[in-house]
Amino acid sequence: MKRCRGSIDSVESMGLLDGPGIRNVVFLNGCKLRCKYCHNPEMWLKKDNNISVEELTQKIIRNKPYFTNGGGVTFSGGEPLLQSEFIIECCKILKKENINIALDTAGVGNGNYDEILKYVDLVLLDIKHTDEKEYKEITGKEMKEIENFIFSLNKSNKKVWIRQVIIPGINDNEKYIDKLINYLKHIKNIEKVTFLPFHRLGREKYIKLNIPYPYENKQDMDKEKCERLYELFLKRFFNN
Repeated sequence: MKRCRGSIDSVESMGLLDGPGIRNVVFLNGCKLRCKYCHNPEMWLKKDNNISVEELTQKIIRNKPYFTNGGGVTFSGGEPLLQSEFIIECCKILKKENINIALDTAGVGNGNYDEILKYVDLVLLDIKHTDEKEYKEITGKEMKEIENFIFSLNKSNKKVWIRQVIIPGINDNEKYIDKLINYLKHIKNIEKVTFLPFHRLGREKYIKLNIPYPYENKQDMDKEKCERLYELFLKRFFNN
């Protein structure tokens, strides 16, 4: 049987931030969201299918000796859930090699979440906002799809790491911290929460692609304030 092919932008061979240990990070093309702080607009559109299941899995398996301290592979993007069939086929091979698999996602794909989560060890879930109106303002989409994903995620009992971008004037306040804590109560098996300060490092990509940069007038998030909010979050989150 001929296997499906995938569309990837690149593969980072020594990733240290997208899951435990040293990892291969596969950046897949395509995303339904148009987050105003996105720093990878070049991956919004799904391009030609440029790699086969065999090509990608063999590349990852060759790097297996470097996957120390619980390392492995992370499927990122873009939005990897838009290429779930391709990822599932890759995972079936990688699981036979006992390679740890993480999924870095915003939870907005085309369904079939139960199936893909069978093969995943860890989910890195990006929270855009906890409020329906603000979520749509930031992403251009409704929250329905991420709620569908969270439903499947909870059934799967997989480990979860949460990522939250902190944006000046939008969610850099105590009121939002309390809302986030309340929102995370309906997600099971959260092991870790990370706050990521908003930055404008992706701005040049927008200029090259002739796309208006949505946060032209925003400044980078103050890192010290972000750290203070994170400390407050941890104190309240683990005392709830």
